[in-house]
Amino acid sequence: MTSVSYRASASSETVLNRQEASKKSQEDFVVSRIDQYVFILIPKHKQHFWSPQLHLEVDEIDTLNCLLHRLFEPSPTVWTLFMFLHFIVACLFIGFGVWAYSNAALDNSYTIQIARMFFMVLVCFSLYFGGRCGKATGKQEMIALYEFMKETIN
Repeated sequence: MTSVSYRASASSETVLNRQEASKKSQEDFVVSRIDQYVFILIPKHKQHFWSPQLHLEVDEIDTLNCLLHRLFEPSPTVWTLFMFLHFIVACLFIGFGVWAYSNAALDNSYTIQIARMFFMVLVCFSLYFGGRCGKATGKQEMIALYEFMKETIN
C-alpha cells in the first residue's frame, strides 16, 4: 500500500462534487463516495487479480483548501487472501517449533521439524516476493488511477 497526502486549492465539497460528477461523465473507472471518502476502482471487466484501487480521504483545511490523503491498495479479496496465508504459515512455523522443542526435550531427532520450519520461512518469503511482483503488475493501473484523480481535482 502506498499512502501520500496531496494539497488541493479547492474546498473539500468542491473536490468531492467533482469526483461525484466524474462517475457520470466517464466509463473508464468506477467512482463511489461515502461522506468524505472516495473510492476509485478499475471496472470489473478490466480487472485482474492484482488490480489496485485508490482510496481518497478529503479533509477540509479551510474554505479554499483541502487535504487529500490517497491510498493505493489491493482489492480486499487479495488482501484477505494474503493475510490468511501469512497467518497459516506463522501458525505452522510455531507448531513445528513446539514439535521440535518437544522432541529435543525427549532426546528424539528433530531434524524434520527444523526443516519444515525452514520451509515455512521460504514460503513466507515467497509470499512477500509474490506480492511485490503483483504490485509491479498493477503499476500501470496505479498510474491511470492517479492521473484520473488529478484530472478530476483540477
